[in-house]
Amino acid sequence: MTTLTASRLALLVAANTALAPLAIDAYLPAMPSLAASIGASVHHTELSLSVFLLGFALGQLICGPLSDRFGRKPVLMAGLAVFMIASLALTQVGSLATLWGWRFVQALGGGACVVNSAAIVRDRFSGREAARVMSTMVMILMMAPLVAPAIGSALLHLADWWLIFLFLAVYAGFVLWLLGRHLPETHGRDPQAPSARRILANYASVLRHREAMGYIGAVSMSFAGMFAFITGSPYLYMEHYGLSTTLYPFVFGANILIMASSSRLNIRLLKRRTPQQNLLLGLGVQLTAGSLLVALVATGLDSIYTVAPLMVVFVGMQGLISPNAMSSMLDHFPHMSATATALQGCLQFTCGAVSGALVGAFELASAWPTVLTMLGATLLGNIGVRVLAGRALKRGEIALGESEA
Repeated sequence: MTTLTASRLALLVAANTALAPLAIDAYLPAMPSLAASIGASVHHTELSLSVFLLGFALGQLICGPLSDRFGRKPVLMAGLAVFMIASLALTQVGSLATLWGWRFVQALGGGACVVNSAAIVRDRFSGREAARVMSTMVMILMMAPLVAPAIGSALLHLADWWLIFLFLAVYAGFVLWLLGRHLPETHGRDPQAPSARRILANYASVLRHREAMGYIGAVSMSFAGMFAFITGSPYLYMEHYGLSTTLYPFVFGANILIMASSSRLNIRLLKRRTPQQNLLLGLGVQLTAGSLLVALVATGLDSIYTVAPLMVVFVGMQGLISPNAMSSMLDHFPHMSATATALQGCLQFTCGAVSGALVGAFELASAWPTVLTMLGATLLGNIGVRVLAGRALKRGEIALGESEA
Protein backbone atom coordinates (compact mmCIF):
# COMPACT_ATOMS: atom_id res chain seq x y z
CA MET A 1 0.00 0.00 0.00
CA THR A 2 1.19 3.50 -0.83
CA THR A 3 2.60 5.44 2.13
CA LEU A 4 0.15 8.31 2.63
CA THR A 5 2.21 11.20 4.00
CA ALA A 6 0.63 14.60 4.62
CA SER A 7 2.22 16.13 1.52
CA ARG A 8 1.28 13.17 -0.72
CA LEU A 9 -2.27 13.25 0.63
CA ALA A 10 -2.54 16.99 -0.03
CA LEU A 11 -1.32 16.57 -3.62
CA LEU A 12 -3.66 13.69 -4.45
CA VAL A 13 -6.70 15.27 -2.83
CA ALA A 14 -5.96 18.62 -4.50
CA ALA A 15 -5.75 16.94 -7.93
CA ASN A 16 -9.17 15.43 -7.30
CA THR A 17 -10.75 18.58 -5.88
CA ALA A 18 -9.40 20.65 -8.79
CA LEU A 19 -12.16 19.17 -10.96
CA ALA A 20 -14.64 21.66 -9.52
CA PRO A 21 -12.74 24.93 -10.09
CA LEU A 22 -11.61 23.74 -13.53
CA ALA A 23 -15.21 22.91 -14.50
CA ILE A 24 -16.38 26.27 -13.16
CA ASP A 25 -13.65 28.66 -14.25
CA ALA A 26 -12.22 27.27 -17.50
CA TYR A 27 -15.23 28.20 -19.62
CA LEU A 28 -15.74 31.71 -18.19
CA PRO A 29 -13.78 33.47 -21.01
CA ALA A 30 -15.85 31.48 -23.55
CA MET A 31 -19.20 32.55 -22.08
CA PRO A 32 -20.03 35.10 -24.83
CA SER A 33 -18.96 32.63 -27.56
CA LEU A 34 -20.91 29.77 -26.01
CA ALA A 35 -24.01 31.96 -25.61
CA ALA A 36 -23.87 32.96 -29.28
CA SER A 37 -23.40 29.33 -30.36
CA ILE A 38 -26.49 28.06 -28.52
CA GLY A 39 -28.60 31.15 -29.25
CA ALA A 40 -28.97 32.37 -25.67
CA SER A 41 -28.13 35.55 -23.76
CA VAL A 42 -24.91 35.79 -21.78
CA HIS A 43 -26.91 36.20 -18.55
CA HIS A 44 -28.93 33.00 -19.16
CA THR A 45 -25.78 31.13 -20.17
CA GLU A 46 -24.17 32.28 -16.91
CA LEU A 47 -26.98 30.48 -15.07
CA SER A 48 -25.33 27.21 -16.13
CA LEU A 49 -23.00 27.95 -13.21
CA SER A 50 -25.94 27.83 -10.80
CA VAL A 51 -27.19 24.61 -12.43
CA PHE A 52 -23.73 23.12 -11.97
CA LEU A 53 -23.65 24.12 -8.30
CA LEU A 54 -27.07 22.57 -7.64
CA GLY A 55 -25.94 19.29 -9.19
CA PHE A 56 -22.71 19.49 -7.24
CA ALA A 57 -24.67 19.95 -4.01
CA LEU A 58 -26.93 16.98 -4.74
CA GLY A 59 -23.99 14.79 -5.73
CA GLN A 60 -22.32 15.42 -2.38
CA LEU A 61 -25.51 14.85 -0.40
CA ILE A 62 -26.09 11.44 -2.00
CA CYS A 63 -22.52 10.22 -2.30
CA GLY A 64 -21.22 11.25 1.15
CA PRO A 65 -23.16 8.47 2.95
CA LEU A 66 -22.34 6.03 0.13
CA SER A 67 -18.66 6.78 0.75
CA ASP A 68 -19.07 5.98 4.46
CA ARG A 69 -20.68 2.63 3.57
CA PHE A 70 -18.76 1.40 0.50
CA GLY A 71 -15.42 3.16 0.97
CA ARG A 72 -13.84 6.28 -0.51
CA LYS A 73 -12.32 4.85 -3.71
CA PRO A 74 -15.35 3.14 -5.32
CA VAL A 75 -17.45 6.29 -5.00
CA LEU A 76 -14.53 8.44 -6.13
CA MET A 77 -13.86 6.34 -9.24
CA ALA A 78 -17.55 6.25 -10.22
CA GLY A 79 -17.83 10.02 -9.86
CA LEU A 80 -14.79 10.60 -12.06
CA ALA A 81 -16.24 8.35 -14.77
CA VAL A 82 -19.57 10.22 -14.77
CA PHE A 83 -17.77 13.57 -14.89
CA MET A 84 -15.65 12.44 -17.85
CA ILE A 85 -18.63 11.15 -19.87
CA ALA A 86 -20.68 14.29 -19.24
CA SER A 87 -17.73 16.49 -20.24
CA LEU A 88 -17.52 14.66 -23.57
CA ALA A 89 -21.28 15.14 -24.09
CA LEU A 90 -20.94 18.87 -23.41
CA THR A 91 -18.71 19.26 -26.47
CA GLN A 92 -21.81 18.63 -28.61
CA VAL A 93 -24.49 20.80 -26.92
CA GLY A 94 -26.58 22.99 -29.24
CA SER A 95 -29.16 24.55 -26.94
CA LEU A 96 -29.46 26.15 -23.51
CA ALA A 97 -31.53 23.23 -22.20
CA THR A 98 -28.94 20.60 -23.18
CA LEU A 99 -26.16 22.76 -21.74
CA TRP A 100 -27.97 22.95 -18.41
CA GLY A 101 -28.80 19.22 -18.48
CA TRP A 102 -25.29 17.93 -19.12
CA ARG A 103 -23.77 20.48 -16.73
CA PHE A 104 -26.06 19.06 -14.05
CA VAL A 105 -24.92 15.48 -14.78
CA GLN A 106 -21.29 16.60 -14.88
CA ALA A 107 -21.77 18.24 -11.48
CA LEU A 108 -23.27 15.07 -9.98
CA GLY A 109 -20.05 13.24 -10.84
CA GLY A 110 -17.93 16.11 -9.55
CA GLY A 111 -19.84 16.16 -6.27
CA ALA A 112 -19.19 12.45 -5.78
CA CYS A 113 -15.47 13.13 -6.19
CA VAL A 114 -15.06 16.23 -4.07
CA VAL A 115 -17.17 15.06 -1.10
CA ASN A 116 -14.45 12.48 -0.45
CA SER A 117 -11.60 15.00 -0.27
CA ALA A 118 -12.23 16.42 3.20
CA ALA A 119 -13.34 13.00 4.45
CA ILE A 120 -10.05 11.42 3.30
CA VAL A 121 -8.12 14.12 5.18
CA ARG A 122 -10.26 13.53 8.28
CA ASP A 123 -9.66 9.75 8.02
CA ARG A 124 -5.97 10.39 8.71
CA PHE A 125 -5.74 13.70 10.59
CA SER A 126 -7.70 15.86 13.05
CA GLY A 127 -7.61 19.24 14.82
CA ARG A 128 -4.84 21.67 13.91
CA GLU A 129 -3.06 18.99 11.88
CA ALA A 130 -6.16 18.55 9.71
CA ALA A 131 -6.43 22.32 9.31
CA ARG A 132 -2.78 22.47 8.19
CA VAL A 133 -3.25 19.65 5.66
CA MET A 134 -6.42 21.28 4.35
CA SER A 135 -4.63 24.61 4.05
CA THR A 136 -1.84 22.93 2.07
CA MET A 137 -4.48 21.25 -0.08
CA VAL A 138 -6.29 24.55 -0.66
CA MET A 139 -3.03 26.32 -1.49
CA ILE A 140 -2.15 23.69 -4.12
CA LEU A 141 -5.75 23.67 -5.29
CA MET A 142 -5.70 27.41 -5.93
CA MET A 143 -3.53 26.77 -8.97
CA ALA A 144 -6.58 25.30 -10.74
CA PRO A 145 -8.74 28.46 -10.81
CA LEU A 146 -5.59 30.52 -11.35
CA VAL A 147 -4.75 28.77 -14.62
CA ALA A 148 -8.29 27.68 -15.61
CA PRO A 149 -9.40 30.95 -17.28
CA ALA A 150 -6.04 31.19 -19.06
CA ILE A 151 -6.41 27.60 -20.30
CA GLY A 152 -9.97 28.36 -21.37
CA SER A 153 -8.90 31.53 -23.18
CA ALA A 154 -6.08 29.69 -25.00
CA LEU A 155 -8.35 26.80 -26.02
CA LEU A 156 -11.01 29.29 -27.15
CA HIS A 157 -8.53 30.99 -29.48
CA LEU A 158 -7.12 27.65 -30.63
CA ALA A 159 -10.51 26.22 -31.65
CA ASP A 160 -13.76 27.12 -29.85
CA TRP A 161 -15.64 26.60 -26.57
CA TRP A 162 -16.11 22.83 -27.17
CA LEU A 163 -12.36 22.25 -26.78
CA ILE A 164 -12.63 23.43 -23.15
CA PHE A 165 -15.03 20.61 -22.30
CA LEU A 166 -12.83 18.12 -24.11
CA PHE A 167 -9.94 19.28 -21.93
CA LEU A 168 -12.09 18.65 -18.82
CA ALA A 169 -12.80 15.10 -20.00
CA VAL A 170 -9.09 14.43 -20.54
CA TYR A 171 -8.21 15.83 -17.10
CA ALA A 172 -10.87 13.64 -15.44
CA GLY A 173 -9.37 10.60 -17.19
CA PHE A 174 -5.91 11.54 -15.90
CA VAL A 175 -7.17 11.91 -12.30
CA LEU A 176 -8.99 8.57 -12.62
CA TRP A 177 -5.67 6.91 -13.47
CA LEU A 178 -3.69 8.89 -10.85
CA LEU A 179 -5.94 8.10 -7.89
CA GLY A 180 -6.55 4.54 -8.99
CA ARG A 181 -2.79 3.96 -8.96
CA HIS A 182 -1.58 6.02 -6.00
CA LEU A 183 -4.43 6.61 -3.51
CA PRO A 184 -4.97 3.82 -0.98
CA GLU A 185 -8.37 3.25 0.59
CA THR A 186 -8.55 5.31 3.81
CA HIS A 187 -11.91 4.11 5.09
CA GLY A 188 -12.93 0.80 3.55
CA ARG A 189 -16.29 -0.90 3.18
CA ASP A 190 -18.37 -0.68 6.34
CA PRO A 191 -21.34 -3.10 6.44
CA GLN A 192 -22.39 -1.45 9.70
CA ALA A 193 -22.69 1.96 8.04
CA PRO A 194 -26.00 3.73 8.68
CA SER A 195 -29.19 2.83 6.83
CA ALA A 196 -31.12 5.42 4.81
CA ARG A 197 -33.20 6.26 7.89
CA ARG A 198 -30.07 6.57 10.00
CA ILE A 199 -28.44 8.77 7.36
CA LEU A 200 -31.38 11.16 7.51
CA ALA A 201 -31.09 11.12 11.30
CA ASN A 202 -27.35 11.89 10.99
CA TYR A 203 -28.09 14.82 8.70
CA ALA A 204 -30.62 16.03 11.24
CA SER A 205 -28.05 15.72 14.04
CA VAL A 206 -25.64 17.93 12.09
CA LEU A 207 -28.40 20.46 11.44
CA ARG A 208 -29.22 20.52 15.16
CA HIS A 209 -25.59 21.04 16.20
CA ARG A 210 -25.51 24.76 16.93
CA GLU A 211 -21.75 25.26 16.76
CA ALA A 212 -21.27 23.12 13.64
CA MET A 213 -24.01 25.04 11.84
CA GLY A 214 -22.19 28.27 12.70
CA TYR A 215 -19.09 27.00 10.88
CA ILE A 216 -21.16 25.61 7.99
CA GLY A 217 -22.98 28.94 7.70
CA ALA A 218 -19.70 30.86 7.64
CA VAL A 219 -18.11 28.82 4.84
CA SER A 220 -21.40 28.61 2.89
CA MET A 221 -22.02 32.35 2.94
CA SER A 222 -18.41 33.11 2.10
CA PHE A 223 -18.70 30.67 -0.79
CA ALA A 224 -21.95 32.32 -1.89
CA GLY A 225 -20.23 35.69 -1.99
CA MET A 226 -17.39 34.24 -4.05
CA PHE A 227 -19.81 32.71 -6.55
CA ALA A 228 -21.70 35.95 -6.88
CA PHE A 229 -18.38 37.35 -8.11
CA ILE A 230 -17.59 34.37 -10.34
CA THR A 231 -21.04 34.43 -11.95
CA GLY A 232 -20.99 38.18 -12.50
CA SER A 233 -17.34 38.61 -13.48
CA PRO A 234 -17.60 37.72 -17.21
CA TYR A 235 -20.23 40.43 -17.76
CA LEU A 236 -18.89 42.84 -15.14
CA TYR A 237 -15.26 42.78 -16.24
CA MET A 238 -15.51 42.19 -20.00
CA GLU A 239 -18.72 44.03 -20.93
CA HIS A 240 -19.44 46.55 -18.16
CA TYR A 241 -15.84 47.69 -17.55
CA GLY A 242 -14.55 46.85 -21.05
CA LEU A 243 -11.77 44.39 -20.13
CA SER A 244 -10.54 42.31 -23.08
CA THR A 245 -10.90 38.52 -23.18
CA THR A 246 -7.10 38.32 -23.27
CA LEU A 247 -6.64 40.28 -20.03
CA TYR A 248 -9.62 38.73 -18.22
CA PRO A 249 -7.74 35.54 -17.13
CA PHE A 250 -4.94 37.63 -15.62
CA VAL A 251 -7.26 39.92 -13.64
CA PHE A 252 -9.32 36.91 -12.56
CA GLY A 253 -6.15 35.03 -11.60
CA ALA A 254 -5.16 37.75 -9.14
CA ASN A 255 -7.99 36.52 -6.89
CA ILE A 256 -6.40 33.10 -6.75
CA LEU A 257 -2.93 34.42 -5.94
CA ILE A 258 -4.31 36.22 -2.87
CA MET A 259 -6.30 33.11 -1.93
CA ALA A 260 -3.14 31.00 -2.09
CA SER A 261 -1.28 33.62 -0.06
CA SER A 262 -3.98 33.64 2.62
CA SER A 263 -3.82 29.83 2.75
CA ARG A 264 -0.09 30.06 3.33
CA LEU A 265 -0.65 32.74 5.96
CA ASN A 266 -3.20 30.49 7.65
CA ILE A 267 -0.62 27.71 8.03
CA ARG A 268 1.81 30.12 9.71
CA LEU A 269 -0.84 31.66 11.97
CA LEU A 270 -2.01 28.23 13.15
CA LYS A 271 1.25 27.92 15.07
CA ARG A 272 -0.01 30.45 17.60
CA ARG A 273 -3.70 30.96 16.85
CA THR A 274 -6.72 28.66 16.80
CA PRO A 275 -8.58 27.80 13.59
CA GLN A 276 -11.58 29.70 14.97
CA GLN A 277 -9.56 32.89 15.41
CA ASN A 278 -8.27 32.69 11.84
CA LEU A 279 -11.81 32.10 10.63
CA LEU A 280 -13.04 35.30 12.28
CA LEU A 281 -10.10 37.23 10.84
CA GLY A 282 -10.93 36.12 7.29
CA LEU A 283 -14.62 36.89 7.70
CA GLY A 284 -13.88 40.35 9.08
CA VAL A 285 -11.60 41.29 6.18
CA GLN A 286 -14.17 39.97 3.69
CA LEU A 287 -16.96 42.04 5.24
CA THR A 288 -14.81 45.17 5.01
CA ALA A 289 -14.07 44.56 1.33
CA GLY A 290 -17.75 43.92 0.57
CA SER A 291 -18.79 47.15 2.28
CA LEU A 292 -16.21 49.16 0.33
CA LEU A 293 -17.40 47.66 -2.98
CA VAL A 294 -20.95 48.81 -2.32
CA ALA A 295 -19.67 52.26 -1.34
CA LEU A 296 -17.73 52.54 -4.61
CA VAL A 297 -20.75 51.69 -6.75
CA ALA A 298 -23.02 53.98 -4.71
CA THR A 299 -20.68 56.96 -5.19
CA GLY A 300 -20.04 56.25 -8.88
CA LEU A 301 -16.31 55.72 -8.30
CA ASP A 302 -16.38 52.13 -9.50
CA SER A 303 -14.09 51.13 -12.36
CA ILE A 304 -11.94 48.12 -13.19
CA TYR A 305 -9.10 49.83 -11.30
CA THR A 306 -11.06 50.37 -8.08
CA VAL A 307 -13.36 47.34 -8.10
CA ALA A 308 -10.90 44.58 -9.08
CA PRO A 309 -8.53 45.06 -6.09
CA LEU A 310 -11.41 44.83 -3.61
CA MET A 311 -12.81 41.79 -5.42
CA VAL A 312 -9.37 40.22 -5.05
CA VAL A 313 -9.35 40.81 -1.30
CA PHE A 314 -12.94 39.56 -0.88
CA VAL A 315 -12.40 36.30 -2.78
CA GLY A 316 -8.86 35.84 -1.44
CA MET A 317 -10.11 35.41 2.13
CA GLN A 318 -11.31 31.90 1.23
CA GLY A 319 -7.82 30.73 2.20
CA LEU A 320 -8.48 31.80 5.79
CA ILE A 321 -12.17 30.91 5.96
CA SER A 322 -12.70 27.51 4.29
CA PRO A 323 -10.01 25.27 5.87
CA ASN A 324 -10.62 26.58 9.38
CA ALA A 325 -14.41 26.36 9.17
CA MET A 326 -14.29 22.83 7.72
CA SER A 327 -11.77 21.46 10.21
CA SER A 328 -13.66 23.04 13.13
CA MET A 329 -16.92 21.51 11.92
CA LEU A 330 -15.47 18.03 11.27
CA ASP A 331 -13.95 17.81 14.75
CA HIS A 332 -17.50 17.30 16.03
CA PHE A 333 -18.23 14.34 13.71
CA PRO A 334 -15.20 11.99 13.66
CA HIS A 335 -17.28 8.86 12.94
CA MET A 336 -19.39 10.23 10.09
CA SER A 337 -17.06 12.74 8.50
CA ALA A 338 -18.18 12.03 4.91
CA THR A 339 -21.84 12.44 5.85
CA ALA A 340 -21.13 15.72 7.66
CA THR A 341 -18.99 16.90 4.74
CA ALA A 342 -21.77 15.97 2.33
CA LEU A 343 -24.32 18.10 4.17
CA GLN A 344 -21.84 20.96 4.48
CA GLY A 345 -21.02 20.72 0.78
CA CYS A 346 -24.69 20.54 -0.18
CA LEU A 347 -25.53 23.68 1.78
CA GLN A 348 -22.40 25.45 0.56
CA PHE A 349 -23.00 24.81 -3.12
CA THR A 350 -26.73 25.45 -2.82
CA CYS A 351 -25.93 28.86 -1.36
CA GLY A 352 -23.50 29.42 -4.23
CA ALA A 353 -26.18 28.44 -6.76
CA VAL A 354 -28.71 30.82 -5.20
CA SER A 355 -26.26 33.72 -5.14
CA GLY A 356 -25.26 33.03 -8.75
CA ALA A 357 -28.92 32.94 -9.78
CA LEU A 358 -29.52 36.27 -8.03
CA VAL A 359 -26.71 37.83 -10.05
CA GLY A 360 -27.59 36.22 -13.39
CA ALA A 361 -31.38 36.44 -13.23
CA PHE A 362 -31.50 40.24 -13.23
CA GLU A 363 -30.27 41.36 -16.64
CA LEU A 364 -29.15 44.76 -15.36
CA ALA A 365 -26.36 46.75 -17.00
CA SER A 366 -24.91 47.50 -13.58
CA ALA A 367 -22.57 46.20 -10.88
CA TRP A 368 -25.31 46.35 -8.26
CA PRO A 369 -26.53 42.69 -8.46
CA THR A 370 -22.99 41.41 -7.95
CA VAL A 371 -21.79 43.71 -5.17
CA LEU A 372 -25.04 43.63 -3.18
CA THR A 373 -25.15 39.83 -3.27
CA MET A 374 -21.51 39.67 -2.16
CA LEU A 375 -22.10 42.05 0.76
CA GLY A 376 -25.29 40.30 1.84
CA ALA A 377 -23.59 36.90 1.84
CA THR A 378 -20.58 37.91 3.92
CA LEU A 379 -22.79 39.85 6.32
CA LEU A 380 -24.89 36.73 6.97
CA GLY A 381 -21.74 34.63 7.41
CA ASN A 382 -20.26 37.02 9.98
CA ILE A 383 -23.47 37.25 11.98
CA GLY A 384 -24.23 33.52 11.77
CA VAL A 385 -20.90 32.24 13.10
CA ARG A 386 -20.98 34.66 16.03
CA VAL A 387 -24.57 33.84 16.96
CA LEU A 388 -24.35 30.06 16.55
CA ALA A 389 -20.73 29.38 17.55
CA GLY A 390 -20.01 32.41 19.73
CA ARG A 391 -19.58 30.48 22.97
CA ALA A 392 -17.18 28.00 21.39
CA LEU A 393 -15.19 30.83 19.81
CA LYS A 394 -14.85 32.49 23.21
CA ARG A 395 -13.83 29.21 24.89
CA GLY A 396 -11.15 28.73 22.23
CA GLU A 397 -9.69 32.17 22.90
CA ILE A 398 -9.59 31.50 26.65
CA ALA A 399 -7.95 28.08 26.15
CA LEU A 400 -5.33 29.55 23.82
CA GLY A 401 -4.55 32.31 26.30
CA GLU A 402 -4.09 29.78 29.10
CA SER A 403 -1.81 27.58 26.98
CA GLU A 404 0.37 30.58 26.02
CA ALA A 405 0.56 31.66 29.65
